[in-house]
Amino acid sequence: MKDAGGVFGGISQASPFVKRKKYLGSNLKWLKRDWQLYVLLLIPLFFVILFKYGAMYGLVISFKDYKIVKGIMGSEWVGLEIFRKVFSNRNFPQALRNTLLLNILDLVVSFPMPIILALLLNEIKNKYFKKVTQTLLYLPHFLSWIIIGAIAYQLFSLNNGIVNEFIANMGGERIPFLQEDTRWLISYIVIGVWQTMGWGTILYLAAITAVNPELYEAATVDGAGRWKQCIHVTLPCIKPTIITLLIMNLGKVMGGSFERVHSLMNVATTEYTTTIPVLVYKWGIQDIKYSESAALGLFQSVIGLILVLVADRVAKRLGENGLL
Repeated sequence: MKDAGGVFGGISQASPFVKRKKYLGSNLKWLKRDWQLYVLLLIPLFFVILFKYGAMYGLVISFKDYKIVKGIMGSEWVGLEIFRKVFSNRNFPQALRNTLLLNILDLVVSFPMPIILALLLNEIKNKYFKKVTQTLLYLPHFLSWIIIGAIAYQLFSLNNGIVNEFIANMGGERIPFLQEDTRWLISYIVIGVWQTMGWGTILYLAAITAVNPELYEAATVDGAGRWKQCIHVTLPCIKPTIITLLIMNLGKVMGGSFERVHSLMNVATTEYTTTIPVLVYKWGIQDIKYSESAALGLFQSVIGLILVLVADRVAKRLGENGLL
């Protein structure tokens, strides 16, 4: 009996090892089968480590009087003095105001558009027409903002833009789409919607295809038409996706795209085009103020992180899943 107990005890003790061995064996089997995919994964992983985590080392210069000849570690530590310089700079209040204004307007106008467009695309039954429409809507996403800016000036330039030439030939008065502050603001939002709207539908269309068809059948039996099915079935089912993307977009309220503003800005529209990303570029590249540029970028990132955390907490308080 003692020997039997020892044998069974040995089996009992060995069982976790056996399970672990089977688990590792199954993982190695997946690795051997899909090794090409894991190799492809190394490229974006290397990119993230190098340009996202590696660049964090440079944040130290936000707290130093950085001199190129002394390097990061050799420069004098000044604590929060650089942040005081940034916040007292005469351009900072205007940049903060413009950043919030442009990004909040962009969020309010641009965020619902992919949802609406995805719902409309979902109603198209002709597969060929649907694919052609999606392709045309996705194309602007692959254009750089420099190209989009050039197209915008060719279309809306006051003196020789195609739109203004047409208006003038029809006997109308030329409209300064990109030369007057308020009209530039409207053009900025509209062009941004055009560039991002199509690509933004991809996640929503994926969420819509995951909706259980039986829910639509039950709604049809209850007498609901396509509009009511959209409101009472589709939208509630894709609500988690909407909330997740909303939280992620709220984190960009203090950021925004430097390329987008820079490609559309001109001397006549500095009232709205002085934003935090533009100021980071100006201080860091043009004025060689690396410490001030890094401090402003760090401030921007911290506020963005706080907005994401607050939005996530609010979503959870309201009974939603949130992001984190």
